[in-house]
Amino acid sequence: MSISEKDLRVRFAPSPTGALHIGGARTALYNWLAARHAGGTLVLRIEDTDLERSTEANVDQILEALEWMGIDWDEGPLSQVARAPEHAAALERLLKSGAAYRDAATAETVRAWKDEHGAGRGYRGNPDPSGAGAIRLRVPDDGDTVVEDLIRGEVRFPNASQDDFVIARGDGTALYNFAVAVDDADMGITEVIRGDDHLSNTPKQLLVLRALGVDPPRYAHVPLLHGPDGKKLSKRHGAASVQELRDAGYLPEAVRNYVALLGWGPGDDETLLDTDELVARFRPEDVGRSSAVFDEKKLRWMNGRYMREMDLDEYTRTVAALNGREPDERLRAGCEIAQEKAQTMTEVWPLIRFLFEPPVEDEKAWRKTMKAHAPDALTAARDALAGLDGFSSAQVEAALEPIPASMDLGAGKVYQPIRVAITGSTVSPGIFESVAVLGREQTLARIDAALARLAADPPEPAVPAAPQ
Repeated sequence: MSISEKDLRVRFAPSPTGALHIGGARTALYNWLAARHAGGTLVLRIEDTDLERSTEANVDQILEALEWMGIDWDEGPLSQVARAPEHAAALERLLKSGAAYRDAATAETVRAWKDEHGAGRGYRGNPDPSGAGAIRLRVPDDGDTVVEDLIRGEVRFPNASQDDFVIARGDGTALYNFAVAVDDADMGITEVIRGDDHLSNTPKQLLVLRALGVDPPRYAHVPLLHGPDGKKLSKRHGAASVQELRDAGYLPEAVRNYVALLGWGPGDDETLLDTDELVARFRPEDVGRSSAVFDEKKLRWMNGRYMREMDLDEYTRTVAALNGREPDERLRAGCEIAQEKAQTMTEVWPLIRFLFEPPVEDEKAWRKTMKAHAPDALTAARDALAGLDGFSSAQVEAALEPIPASMDLGAGKVYQPIRVAITGSTVSPGIFESVAVLGREQTLARIDAALARLAADPPEPAVPAAPQ
């Protein structure tokens, strides 16, 4: 039976104890792609039973992150805490049927029982005649609980080694595995796509569903993300949340594309896939069994590709909004020359700030670049640029290009002093384009300022090479 059925119902069920982690974003995306591929339904359920750490602010963060990534939902957000009456009703059914019982055993009682019955034997309790104690689910003594996983295949869990596990506290508050199973049943979830850190929870949830007489959903447990060092993805590997990626200047379509490919692929060498292609081609059963590596360098590359394909007006509006500026013609010209170089939106303004502000004072860049040849190189460049009839990038290139050969210098020895003189940095868009957009007046003035500084503080002469 294919996962791509019209009645497919999946859910994304984050815990609002922090920002949306990249691994959680991938889970949300895979559920969304599966639902949209099948024409099914995505339910957003907020598993907020951790009352100490679950906050409305965290819920808002998660919703904002999903919306930024372009992930919408068909039902919800639904609060798990708000479903306490439904959990209580299900508990009562299991208690009446004898599938669950109250047990006043302490942790010491359980340890003593296991010592008596041998290692590997799951705890079996007895109903408390006083009606006190936590509520446990009865687990069969024989057989296996089998998870038919769409990604991992068949996974068996021996029932004999499973405790009669607690499904509710003494006050009747439902615990995680019980609440999740009841919610999945009540919401008609047909497929559960989640991280494989939940695989150990699945047999418990299957046992609850079996006790309730409910057909279980199918499961697809996605391997967790690792960093390039092979360790579980964390903040030490760079951005760890969707908000951090957004604030670092990544585009939502690039993040969506890259995250989709973390463990899944369309079966060919394509890497740039728009949303329609992702929806059309995604199948959870095609996700690999090995942990995928989140490498921010690869994301940067992909984001740069998306940025270079953006419409220039949209690109300019985005840069303007990020930096509190108006998207005027000068900013548009700056964005045009930066579009081939920047790989995140936050990198654009530092590249083109020199068009709007005096050069940054970077002493390290100055000392690295302004060597003994710099005054002659800058003087030659100034003379060549001052005599131009026009000041297009092509005209600037034609004027500057002969200088390195005429001085018997490499191009960098000439162009880098010009770059530092007009921008203050050794990194900028193309030098010809940068000079042309800055304009003749500002370019010559900044070269003059650099020459004056070099005259006042001459660079040390080059040390002749030692004879061979």
